[in-house]
Amino acid sequence: MTRGRLLSGMAIASSLVLAAVAVPTSVAAAASGAAPSKSSGHVADPQDSALDFDSAAYTTITVTVDGRPMNVRWYKEICYVAHPVAAAAQQPGGPGGGTTTIPNTACGYQSMNVFVPESAFGDQRTPLYFAVNNSGWKASYLRASVTDGTSYNSSTSNVGAALKAGYVFVDVANRSRGLVGADGSSPGKAPAAVVDAKAAVRYLRLNDATMPGSAERIVINGTSGGGALVSILGASGNSAEYTPYLAAIGAAGIDAKGRSTLRDDVFAVNAYCPITDLGNADAAYEWLYNVLATRDTTGSNPSPEDATAIAAGFPEYEKSLGLRNPDGTRLTAATLLDTIKEEVVRSAETYLKADPAHTIPPLGGTFEITSGGPGGPPTTKSYVNDWIDVDDATDTVRSVDMVRYLAFVATQATLKTTPAFDAVGVNGNTTSGTETDLFGPPTQKYMNYTEYSWNHNDVAGDGSGLDDTGLTWDQYTSRRSTTVDDQVHLINPMDFVGTSADTAPNWYVRHGTRDRDTAFTVSVNLDRALAADKQVKDLNYQLAWNQPHAGNYDVPEAMAWIAKVVRNAGDPLASGRRG
Repeated sequence: MTRGRLLSGMAIASSLVLAAVAVPTSVAAAASGAAPSKSSGHVADPQDSALDFDSAAYTTITVTVDGRPMNVRWYKEICYVAHPVAAAAQQPGGPGGGTTTIPNTACGYQSMNVFVPESAFGDQRTPLYFAVNNSGWKASYLRASVTDGTSYNSSTSNVGAALKAGYVFVDVANRSRGLVGADGSSPGKAPAAVVDAKAAVRYLRLNDATMPGSAERIVINGTSGGGALVSILGASGNSAEYTPYLAAIGAAGIDAKGRSTLRDDVFAVNAYCPITDLGNADAAYEWLYNVLATRDTTGSNPSPEDATAIAAGFPEYEKSLGLRNPDGTRLTAATLLDTIKEEVVRSAETYLKADPAHTIPPLGGTFEITSGGPGGPPTTKSYVNDWIDVDDATDTVRSVDMVRYLAFVATQATLKTTPAFDAVGVNGNTTSGTETDLFGPPTQKYMNYTEYSWNHNDVAGDGSGLDDTGLTWDQYTSRRSTTVDDQVHLINPMDFVGTSADTAPNWYVRHGTRDRDTAFTVSVNLDRALAADKQVKDLNYQLAWNQPHAGNYDVPEAMAWIAKVVRNAGDPLASGRRG
């Protein structure tokens, strides 16, 4: 798949369009049309009247931030599309893996809650803190992060910190994998999550003049699958490739002829451990955890032949990206381990120098790591430090043993299956929770989306793979009617950074040094690609010291960065850009 590849009208009009309504031919043809420029204003469109914001439709609640009471206006369950996709009342993911009942079947997955702190009641300039709450690329039902009577600590809660800063806090729901439609279909297939997020941005732009805050200062925040979602949202601003999908759900700013009249680019991205670049994530994962025999060392190599074969494709992919490190050296499979090592060293030294109280155990000492799942008591385990040697006197790192470091990472949590992200249907596997069900038409449970898994699918009758189609991956994706490769493309920020898409100018990306949920190469590649994009003005990337797969653990630092980029950007009203 080449970067910035436009979808064909035929493919878009096919069964991949993930909405309850069909995509008109006129809309599909608009996929190749030009997106609005950043300076263009919104043209009045009678179709948008159904999406007008009611400034009087709020409930006042009271919360406490850092011990001080604060009134907040809560605009409840705003449906941000005109043609939402109906959902079944019973959705997967209940207690014990069962189901849960959702009260809003009409628009519960395409709505937003907007919370306006009292300092922002009449403020048209303050940022909009746009939070997506999905994990693992799963569908996210509407959430209310701000609740009446709750106390927040602004040093540990990004919600409290955003309210204290006077930002409008927006909780955004979105369709994605696992969603069951009212008709029993799966209407959350890719790129539904991205399309919904763009629709939410467009709603905010449409109503910018009547809503508190500025749609020119949208800061998007997400973790894991949410980190991936905000990454592609931030990378693909105003790309016309999404126009047919937006039209199908009645997003704001699509006129009767299927042309875009509003923008969906954003101001800043705040992404944690983004599970992105899924089309290449398996190869990256197997390469990282096999190049130094980490799987074997930690006893987590159940499919060594598969692991070796999948990893073999990574060097060519990495080379194809054409990325460079800050010193100008090419980023290839031959230099990646040294690059990751340098990032680990930078992470440790940044941590040590940030606070005199910060220390790292000496060689032979122990890391005391506390963890615990939701609803369970926290547990603390000791891990011998046999991989990093630091000089406490100078707060510098003397050495890092990469073999032992990767083994340390893989010891915190067992490595993922092989394949790590596209395992369903491979070697008879039908129970894996990997992202395979994010792809395929809404009428199909899942579809393999990587070459290796497609060619090695052996589950008869699932409609995926060489065994059912008689076509290899290359043969299948070469057909004009194939859409799974378009799905992969439309959720991958690497395909949009550095293209004509309006990539967000400000990025804050964190990936924990103990995070084994995706390869470190994924976030490193995203960082290097962003660094080469001239549209990006402020890029703050780092492996976060001693953090697992998690997010919002550095609230003061992240919020200070947001305040800085907002301050540097100046008055959002001065340019006259109101959407």
